[in-house]
Amino acid sequence: MKIDLHIHTKTGSDGNLSVEEVFEEARSRAIDLISITDHDSIDCQESAISLAKKHGMSYVTGVELNVTFQYPESKPISLDFLGYKFDPGNSELQRKLQIIRDHREDRARQILQNLNAEFELEGIDLFTDEDLQQIQATVDGAFGRPHIANYLVKKEIVSDKQEAFDKYLVQCDVPKYPLSISEASTIIRNAGGILALAHPNDPNGTSLMKVTTDLHKQSKIIEEYMLEYIDGIECWHSRHDPDATSHYIEFAKKNNLIMTGGSDCHQNPILMGTVQVPEYVSNWFN
Repeated sequence: MKIDLHIHTKTGSDGNLSVEEVFEEARSRAIDLISITDHDSIDCQESAISLAKKHGMSYVTGVELNVTFQYPESKPISLDFLGYKFDPGNSELQRKLQIIRDHREDRARQILQNLNAEFELEGIDLFTDEDLQQIQATVDGAFGRPHIANYLVKKEIVSDKQEAFDKYLVQCDVPKYPLSISEASTIIRNAGGILALAHPNDPNGTSLMKVTTDLHKQSKIIEEYMLEYIDGIECWHSRHDPDATSHYIEFAKKNNLIMTGGSDCHQNPILMGTVQVPEYVSNWFN
């Protein structure tokens, strides 16, 4: 059985393929159990359920939520959590995600203002409302910095997305919506779902590596500050090395947590189905 429980689409957030194209690709890769986990968006969940049936796959509702985590010994950091098995028609969940999406648009406007301050210093033409509209036209789901990065490449201000982040988008960033872990847990559980900590040891993403690279210290943080709010942990991930995977499998077993895994595929490159998630993981998602 091939399993991938962490995939993004351009329909819902910052993937490069539509939800329909994702399922076509997943079918060609013989994926059996799948979840679309767009950032702060469940807009394509009903479509995903139908497409999974069409292609003969098992489907789990999914979403990725960004949480502002306050660790006493450091400044607040961003962490990602995966919600699964929730009712996509739940009104409380829909309302909260709409608030977060509205904040994303406000945040994007503020980032463009910060970019203009940098452009003025460098003698680059400033972004206008027309530029904002052109960026928004490329957004199918949740508006995020990757959409701005793509536009910077299109305007030939930078050569690629990585340069966009390195040169501008990191320093011009604006805080995301301050969703707490307790809020994230409440809205997912109240919608009948479960919450899992995503990619805890991801060196390139929002993870506990920003606090410590020591796996045992990461586990201690989870034990002390997260266990009451989470039901599972993402043990298998495209950027977890074997040591991290083994460590979090053992940690999950010790704490009776659900184990999940996936590619975190944004389709550039296409990683769907490349992470070896054991078949027994499906037992938690039947």
